[in-house]
Amino acid sequence: MSTTGWIGKPVKRVEDARLLTGRGTYIDDHPPVANLHHAAIVRSPHAHARVLGYDLGAARAVEGVVGAITGEDVRTLTKPFSVGVTAPVHYYCAAADKVRFVGEPVAVIVAKSRYVAEDAADLVRVHYEPLPVVVDPERALEPDAPILHEAVGTNLAGHRRLVYGDPDRAFSEAEVVIKERFRFPKYSSTPIETYGVIAKWDALDGVCTVWSNFMGPFIMHPLTARVLGLPENKLRFIVPPDIGGSFGIKTSIYPYIALIALAAMRTGVAVKWIEDRREHLLASSSGTDRIADRELAAKKDGTILGMRFRWLDNVGGYIRSPEPGCSFRPTGNFVGPYRFQNLEVDASTVMTNKSLTGPNRGYACGHLYFETEGMIDRLADRLGMDPAEVRRRNLIPPGAMPYRTPTGGLYDSGDYPAAFEKALEIAKYTELRREQAKARAASRYVGIGLALAVDPSVSNMGYVATALDPQFRAKPEYLPKSGAVDSATVKIDPLGRVTAILGTTPQGQGHQTVVSQIVADELGLTPEEITVVDEMDTFTRVWSISSGTYSSRFGSVGTSAVALAARKLKAKLVEYAAHLMDVPRERLEFRDGAVRTKTGKGPSYSIRDLAGRAHWNTESLPEGMEPGLQATAVFGFTVSKAVDAEDRVNSSNTYGFIAEVMAVEVDSETAAVKILRYVTVHDAGTIINPMIAEGQIYGGALHGLGGALYEELAYDEDGQLLTGTFMDYLVPTASEAPTIDIAHVVSPSPLTPLGSKGLGESSSMTVPAVIANAVSDALSPLGVRISELPMTPTRLHELMKKARKA
Repeated sequence: MSTTGWIGKPVKRVEDARLLTGRGTYIDDHPPVANLHHAAIVRSPHAHARVLGYDLGAARAVEGVVGAITGEDVRTLTKPFSVGVTAPVHYYCAAADKVRFVGEPVAVIVAKSRYVAEDAADLVRVHYEPLPVVVDPERALEPDAPILHEAVGTNLAGHRRLVYGDPDRAFSEAEVVIKERFRFPKYSSTPIETYGVIAKWDALDGVCTVWSNFMGPFIMHPLTARVLGLPENKLRFIVPPDIGGSFGIKTSIYPYIALIALAAMRTGVAVKWIEDRREHLLASSSGTDRIADRELAAKKDGTILGMRFRWLDNVGGYIRSPEPGCSFRPTGNFVGPYRFQNLEVDASTVMTNKSLTGPNRGYACGHLYFETEGMIDRLADRLGMDPAEVRRRNLIPPGAMPYRTPTGGLYDSGDYPAAFEKALEIAKYTELRREQAKARAASRYVGIGLALAVDPSVSNMGYVATALDPQFRAKPEYLPKSGAVDSATVKIDPLGRVTAILGTTPQGQGHQTVVSQIVADELGLTPEEITVVDEMDTFTRVWSISSGTYSSRFGSVGTSAVALAARKLKAKLVEYAAHLMDVPRERLEFRDGAVRTKTGKGPSYSIRDLAGRAHWNTESLPEGMEPGLQATAVFGFTVSKAVDAEDRVNSSNTYGFIAEVMAVEVDSETAAVKILRYVTVHDAGTIINPMIAEGQIYGGALHGLGGALYEELAYDEDGQLLTGTFMDYLVPTASEAPTIDIAHVVSPSPLTPLGSKGLGESSSMTVPAVIANAVSDALSPLGVRISELPMTPTRLHELMKKARKA
């Protein structure tokens, strides 16, 4: 028994012994059925072309090939996926009429081995009629641009103009107006493990079972069932115990689930497909590249009166769910941590001949804060003020919490000024400025950047409806959407051992460790005494459309379900003990793993005592008590509402805060960026495991650093990917990882039983902003301002060269 609370302790991860000794169970380790066959996908070499026909004769003749499907089969045997806009975009799991990006699937070969499948796929001949290509979103909206989807008639997939407050008045009354254009790159997550799918069709039961490293949200389950023409209870999704990273990208595996499931249904054999790295970079998913025009209205004292956002989000050849989340996921926190009330958002999602997009760590928030924090620094520069002071004057005060933003977000808790001051103090901001002055006197390019951000977690599924006009949402047939729930079960076996069961599809975040800490804390045990089973199976787990691990949701909703299940079970134990002791339950309490009298006098019953009696002698249970010692809880947020008629929505359910300070030096000759100091302070409510939390912060920071300095899925004018291998698509390694000073301010959430919030995306949102501001500050003597990422040495060198000439 334990008398020590486990919440807040840096308990070592229980997963690591298994993972580090090669005993993890990933999708490629997972042959759940005998006689597996393998799939190879034939992909388009063209960015835009009409498919005229297929020649599969040579491929089918290869010994070991058992079948094939083409885009024509997909068109006739499946339905297109539902999309999040009203435009008639028909997105199938393979090209049905035209190819619209390089790497789009056009056929699948199924064979007895992967070697045979790959060789046979090389023999497939697809006849194409090449068409004009467009990869730039502004060019795609010009009247003479090639049209990707004739049924739509334009490359504009969706457009909304959202107005909050009175931005026109704010700008007319402004004493200072700042304007800037920003460009954010298309980059991805590059998890160690790529996509993987295994599908088996049981013709007798009419059940299709799919194993995949899908992370959720499980709204994709009914959407995929509809595509395949199956009832939902005839499509079984199973996720293996381990996923080798995702960072958002594996939400977009669902088209391949449909494609491989169709191959299994057509060939009658179980089919396995494991994506290779080239395929992953070419055609899995990425965040959107964005062109954004920003305007800021302010007073001369630095008070922000309002902002205008206008952006073009490039979603590639098709818009697919959950897009246009790229534009609307941060609706509730559009204003960030600042208290201005007037905002205009002009959001367009544009289709071009690039690969498709979806959630990437920090989904849409990296874009948002790169722009907003860049504008704050430009305002400070215009006014001759310290950028820290401009931020201080506009922060939401702690006394305003919970705070309703003009866009509908409900910031549940936080002390933003305290976190910001803590970051400045740890970084020794004043001293850094003195050191910067000395460096500049020596002709060195040293700069200091700041970035603040509200960190949203647990997406409210209703935010996606912001993409639809209020008039459309007002139709009687429209079904409003909202919610974010998760479930957990805690049970006690006859000898008093405790097992927690859930299906949160972890991808390396340490869910088993955190759950064991929570249950141990609630039941007065040690984490080692708790067995955690975290495996998703839609036939055996309690789940909903929002289930899964994405949007940093586990730290808020998954942990809450576990805590509530443990508390329900604990209440049952107290009630049972009260019956055995023949005393009112009000006189008892659960403490240190046992039910005791509050006075400490008289008998007590441990969990083991009660478990033995309950399992072996059900007659001993009080009348009306359900036999068995288990409890299931489903936790959901009451603040998760549908978008209203004014386009306001609480797009997430808990909101943390991030304050960052970074000092950099830009080499005057090579333009290489060296990080001299990096401080990040987070307010994520109650920290359940500090070691795991800091691991997430480090990972998020490196992810953001990749997009800021190195990573870009770059295309030429013909739509060919130029960075399709790790020789060209550069990601930060341990050598590029900076030392990070991490600190926390704790403002427990009033909405969760433990006061916890999400933390998984964290600094991926802020690093692009803070390092861009630092480099801008470093190069300010040259008049260089960073408005485009990534800041590769080549790009920076060109900017510095032009500035010196000027």
